[in-house]
Amino acid sequence: MNTPTLAPHESMELHEALNFKTLCLAKSKLMQGLVFDQELKALMQKDVFQSTQQIAELQAIYARAPFQAPVPNSPTPITH
Repeated sequence: MNTPTLAPHESMELHEALNFKTLCLAKSKLMQGLVFDQELKALMQKDVFQSTQQIAELQAIYARAPFQAPVPNSPTPITH
């Protein structure tokens, strides 16, 4: 059975969304070290968790793209 592939413009838009989401994840991880308010830090940790899940979902859709650039399986940890 054939699996549907994305159109070239859909692939590019998905690639842009994946790049943007990865950048947002990196920024949230970096900024956590500068935040002292516990409520804001908790909100940022929630954002990191949700962004990681969303990136995984986008990667699954990206597998249907007719052309692909290498995408890491998981974002490289910036801070611990």
